[in-house]
Amino acid sequence: MTFSSYAFAPEIMAQIEAQGYTTPTPIQAQALPPVLEGKDVMGLAQTGTGKTAAFVLPMLQRFFVTGERGKLRGLIVAPTRELVEQINDTIIALGKNTGLRSVTIYGGVNIKGQLSKLRQGVDIIVACPGRLLDHIQQGSINFNQLEMLVLDEADHMFDMGFLPSIRQIIKHIPDRRQTLFFSATMPPDIRKLAHAILKSPVTIEIGHTEAKDSITHVFFPVNHHLKTDLLFSILKHTETKSVLIFTRTKHRAKGLDQKLQKKGYAAASLQGNLSQNKRQEALDGFRDGK
Repeated sequence: MTFSSYAFAPEIMAQIEAQGYTTPTPIQAQALPPVLEGKDVMGLAQTGTGKTAAFVLPMLQRFFVTGERGKLRGLIVAPTRELVEQINDTIIALGKNTGLRSVTIYGGVNIKGQLSKLRQGVDIIVACPGRLLDHIQQGSINFNQLEMLVLDEADHMFDMGFLPSIRQIIKHIPDRRQTLFFSATMPPDIRKLAHAILKSPVTIEIGHTEAKDSITHVFFPVNHHLKTDLLFSILKHTETKSVLIFTRTKHRAKGLDQKLQKKGYAAASLQGNLSQNKRQEALDGFRDGK
């Protein structure tokens, strides 16, 4: 099966081809038919399986073919600013020829820019829960015509303490809607939320318990004061290209970044004290190999 099997509008199909999409991934192949039919879907799938297109394409198709422009009809909620921007990039790329407008909503940036875009009229909002709730409480978002709700990486939102905010947001959204719920795991609280907001959902499970067989795990028990020296030794004696290092605190991430740069490594820290521009700069630099 190819993407041409789904009878997308020519304007959308042209962008599917422009992005190099040919054969749907397993999550796309299983999710696209029920989502296009307007059914609720609960998808269990890891990041990187192609699920973003599985909900973005049907949303673009519906809003392009039917309905009035500039009215909020789609809401996508995700746990982090970076994922929000990534999803919005997909909407922009695949919806280039549709005239549909989307806006990102998250904290760490001036709210005035978001308010200005909302006043101009948007079709889709991609948001983090906290700032979205701020807008709802300010009355700057009207959900009266909302048709589709997507909760992406629901388990991560739960891990980050967003579950109460999600429940508050849902109280302001019309009951008559299509809801798509994606999560890599399904702990009890997430399952309870899914059952509360989904109506007769189609359940799709794409190898969410399978570990990547291309990853080798190595564990080094080491005293705290020797961690940095061990890290430098590993970097020196291991052939690497791009490297991700996780630390327990923001302060540790910043300090380690500085030490790496002094050793001649092209490094950047990515942590919550940075402005959104700096965070994006670090991500782009990592992606581009800088």
